Amino acid sequence: MDVLVAILNFISQQILNVPAYLIGIIAAVGLIALKRPVGQIVSGALKAAMGYLILGAGANVVTASLDPFGTLVYKATGAQGVVPTNEVITAQAAEQFGAQSAYIIVLSFIIMLLIARFTPLKYIFLTGHHMVFMSMMLALVLSVGFGASNQLLVIIVGALLMAVVMVAMPAFTQPFTNRVTGSDKISVGHFNSIGYAASGAIGCAVGKKSKSTEDINFPKSLSFLRDSMVSTTLLMVVLYLIFAVWAIFVTPAEELFAIFASAPTDYGAYVMAAFAQALQFGIGVSIILYGVRLILGELVPAFQGIAQKVVPGAKPALDIPIVFPYAPNASLIGFLSSFAGGLVALGIIALWLGPIWGIALILPGMVPHFFDGGGAGVFGNATGGRRGAVVGGFVNGMLITFLPASLMGVMGAYGVSNSTFGDGDFCWYGSIVGRIVNIGVMPGAIGTIIFAIILFAAAWIWQVKVVNKGWQPAKQHFAFIESVKAEEKALAAKEREAKKAARAAQQTSDAAQQ
Repeated sequence: MDVLVAILNFISQQILNVPAYLIGIIAAVGLIALKRPVGQIVSGALKAAMGYLILGAGANVVTASLDPFGTLVYKATGAQGVVPTNEVITAQAAEQFGAQSAYIIVLSFIIMLLIARFTPLKYIFLTGHHMVFMSMMLALVLSVGFGASNQLLVIIVGALLMAVVMVAMPAFTQPFTNRVTGSDKISVGHFNSIGYAASGAIGCAVGKKSKSTEDINFPKSLSFLRDSMVSTTLLMVVLYLIFAVWAIFVTPAEELFAIFASAPTDYGAYVMAAFAQALQFGIGVSIILYGVRLILGELVPAFQGIAQKVVPGAKPALDIPIVFPYAPNASLIGFLSSFAGGLVALGIIALWLGPIWGIALILPGMVPHFFDGGGAGVFGNATGGRRGAVVGGFVNGMLITFLPASLMGVMGAYGVSNSTFGDGDFCWYGSIVGRIVNIGVMPGAIGTIIFAIILFAAAWIWQVKVVNKGWQPAKQHFAFIESVKAEEKALAAKEREAKKAARAAQQTSDAAQQ
């Protein structure tokens, strides 16, 4: 009996409680269910586990880069500076909450399949990295509220909350997604749905007679901004240098030089140390992204195959870049507008909200602004053309600046970290859940379940009353775009006829001369 207890204790504590091993086991189970060859199962399990370990290694690099940056911001402004980056905060929290997060992913996926199988909400959320981020956010927030001794409750409530949000948010954005893609074959499964829905609605309001962004010829010199790794590193370089120079005017030299491990002895070396740390941030994010891709390369196909067998005819909810090809210019405009909105919101926090309420400075994170802002631009363009893309992207940028500040208030010790979750849905969802669970364990559990039921019911009603009945937003804008296309087509036909007539006249003239 003692041997059996020892074996079970070893399995539970040394294997199932280690996130990397658990992720590998989950990938293996999925591949076994799909009847993959033994070699592919072993390879998939190892890659998934290695990906998780690589993610942790990248987190260490990023954390080492952000620590001096946070000190610089504090020295320059007297306020805490935070860069919202999902990959970073997830990697930082993984050591403490990784096991709970993994269990939440598995259980929530099962609940999601049941919801899709037996309700009108037939969405299968397949954006794996956002599943990882959402599960980690819920594990963190619920653990802060329920306490370390109630981990089973954290897993059960977290899985229910995650399953509901995975089917609800694609439903709320579906009418706008249909307008973007021109069909109802796919959904968007990306946890910034609040930004996309807001941008789509804003487009309806401001862009009834605004031409499409795709009629604009962008300079090729800006194309490098489409590479998120380059744009993220570039932004971090700019931010690091701004605060490094700012701190020079308000902080004694010896305090500044002590910030960096390289211990610079003059201002030139100090500035270059800041530059090097900014590059280290980009390297760390790249390592994390590689680890995430390695995990997802094995998990997503396994989950997708299982979903197809359990819920035939379900609609896949895919990552936001799926809409970028429909309006590439809009994605770039949305990104730039979102970044501008983030800067305005940063100014509001720095000058007003921060001094009064002690809110952390939410610095623009390039990753969320690139993807969320780009998506918001595409949705805004679909319903409101150029004005919709610009205004929708701008509002999105303000949302993903103010909302992370709200989330940090319920993150416990991680609320003083130099990073936080960056996409809108993580922040509004986590803020509400975190404040509910802070009222007590049992009242908090009941309150979160009621909240999940309300969200689920709202999504069900929206699906039946709006989506299934074929509501199409921005009909006036769509009619305007069609009329513009018709005019352009008629003008092109007229130009072709004119050229044809000119050629015929030239031929007649040439024949007469001969």
